Amino acid sequence: MIRTIALSLIAATLIPAMASAQTTPPVPAGTYAVESHHTLAMFAINHFGFNEFYGTIPNATGTLTLDPANASADRLDISLPVAGLSTTNSVLDGELKDPTWLDAAKFPEIHFTATKVTQTGARTAHIDGNLTLHGGTRPIALDATFGGAGTNPMDKAFTVGFSATGVIKRSDFGVAKYVPLVSDDVKLTISAAFEKRP
Repeated sequence: MIRTIALSLIAATLIPAMASAQTTPPVPAGTYAVESHHTLAMFAINHFGFNEFYGTIPNATGTLTLDPANASADRLDISLPVAGLSTTNSVLDGELKDPTWLDAAKFPEIHFTATKVTQTGARTAHIDGNLTLHGGTRPIALDATFGGAGTNPMDKAFTVGFSATGVIKRSDFGVAKYVPLVSDDVKLTISAAFEKRP
């Protein structure tokens, strides 16, 4: 009985403190820059119907203009360097960057600009925008989830984080090699951090 009471008292003390620690602070409106070291785009394609194969593109740059009170006013502009693409297989990396696939020399950047942001929940939004890839620009949609916000304990910058998912057809951008043996659909997953500009 004494042990039960003691545990109850500990829980009553710790749970409010834990909840308070997890509360997201108010997010200030303004312009945020991509924090490149902790932002990553991942893609997945189906290989011959056997399994999904993954790659990543780091070193994103860009800005987010954020208005927490009005999601429709938000603006997002992101670029990814094709040269940074990695699948952990150097031979495949070289192939994907050559002229028969993404042609990194001719089209060195992948660029996304949001055209409309629609809040869909307390922590979620639907993002419509234009993706420029391999010299072509097409509309795409992403579903985004707010991860968290607060002051980075290392560099003291106010930081917000989001994740987003979407699907594109690579043939829409003129990258059709091996379709349909290698899937036309490319699944996108983005994890992004943004730091508040002064």
